Amino acid sequence: MDKKYDFLVIGSGVGGMSFALKAAEHGTVCMISKAEMDETNTRYAQGGIAAVTYEPDSYEKHVKDTLVAGDHLCNEEVVKMVVREAPEQISEMIQWGTKFDKQSSGKYDLAREGGHSEHRILHHKDNTGQEIQRALSVQVRKHPKIELLENHFAVDLITQHHLGKLVKRHLTDIECYGAYVLNLETEQVHRILSKTTLLASGGAGNLYSTTTNPTIATGDGVAMVYRAKGIIENMEFVQFHPTSLYNPGESPSYLITEAMRGYGGILRNQLGEKFMNKYDSRGSLAPRDVVARAIDNEMKVHGHEFVYLDTTHLSGSELKAHFPNITEKCHSLGINITRDLIPVVPAAHYMCGGVKVDMDGQTWIKRLYAVGEVSSTGLHGANRLASNSLIEAIVYADRAAKHAVQHAPECKYADQIPTWDDAGTTHPEEMVLITQNLKEVKQIMSNYVGIVRSDLRLERATARLEIIYRETEELYKKSKVSLRICQLRNLINVGYLVIKMAHARKESRGLHYNLDYPRRGNQD
Repeated sequence: MDKKYDFLVIGSGVGGMSFALKAAEHGTVCMISKAEMDETNTRYAQGGIAAVTYEPDSYEKHVKDTLVAGDHLCNEEVVKMVVREAPEQISEMIQWGTKFDKQSSGKYDLAREGGHSEHRILHHKDNTGQEIQRALSVQVRKHPKIELLENHFAVDLITQHHLGKLVKRHLTDIECYGAYVLNLETEQVHRILSKTTLLASGGAGNLYSTTTNPTIATGDGVAMVYRAKGIIENMEFVQFHPTSLYNPGESPSYLITEAMRGYGGILRNQLGEKFMNKYDSRGSLAPRDVVARAIDNEMKVHGHEFVYLDTTHLSGSELKAHFPNITEKCHSLGINITRDLIPVVPAAHYMCGGVKVDMDGQTWIKRLYAVGEVSSTGLHGANRLASNSLIEAIVYADRAAKHAVQHAPECKYADQIPTWDDAGTTHPEEMVLITQNLKEVKQIMSNYVGIVRSDLRLERATARLEIIYRETEELYKKSKVSLRICQLRNLINVGYLVIKMAHARKESRGLHYNLDYPRRGNQD
């Protein structure tokens, strides 16, 4: 069964929702979400969204902070564009109903996070992403031209490969016509055809054993584009958030927002020592790559499984007012953040690389756009500046929507798209095969391709992952398509790309730290 729309949106986070709302003013939109609509990476973003709002902040300062955090591997033209277009997009989010915290004077209560030279983070308590998700979800659900398909999973993009037309042609000749989508309730795969497709499918934190990402973050968009012969870049730059709550067995790991350090929290090792100034003059407010490596080193040197975030010296009532959800979460584990130290550990948090796009969000596959964490825009460089991700997503969603609407009249639906063929396949008799392979992928990536790497570790990871890849592909070919085997397959694809690109970078830079190569500084 075919369904046809002017615009297909894969993913329901801030990037997908804001694109859908703008595209829906010019045509029909289908938005698919592989879980409930509100289960997105956006929802889990605690800290806030960065934008220049008041003096003494300035565009120039925000640009410089982004370039320094990104170890000067950012595209400066992109950085300037995002920073300058951010305030207008913030205003639009507010018009859609998003509420940011204000001071008694009526001015926005701006926070400061690691790598920022000024207070410029708009936030809603310590659940900013959840507030943004709430506001935009209301708008999407009531829009008459947006059809929302929850519990639907994009298995693969429909491109020229499926039509048999691509024979040694240039990459830019590939076109996207929509996607094969699995209805997770009926287990049927449908063809959803579109004139324009937007990927807003989020990241791949579940490559690692410990991550702040929800279970849906399995690299689906990157893997689909890779299989469709699109361009993927900068996958070696995996950002580990320095401070997730140490609570073994909990998944995803509960994020302790960087805003708590911006508010005055101090990192200490288990000996009670402040240690960050040994590693960086900015102390606990150094960029995330620096802080994560410092914590990793402290744990290894002392043989400890976590360090502490100390907020006991701060005003208790104000601390609880600013961070009510973290207060409640810690309290549920017997931790009083006004009296007790908070145990924290780094966790996989954000993919700075992804599907390469231009300044309008276009991928190198025609009629296919990508925004948010699935994309690589050039904004983040070798390390994302805190709270730059949400603003990147909405700026690029705006630019992608404008470009897609402008060029929609040129696009036609594709004919003769083959149906999904599951003939001769069966459900896997032993789910343990998928479960065990997934566990091994996470272990390989965590042990060999984590915060600190080496050429030997990367070589070992390649050899181990190759075995799992062959086993999984063989199982996939004879199995009926299912969410679990598709997600495993996608994570293996993405893991391969991370390892391959990490091996290719013959330096330590930003989030990619290789013991075999000298460290470039991003201390200036």
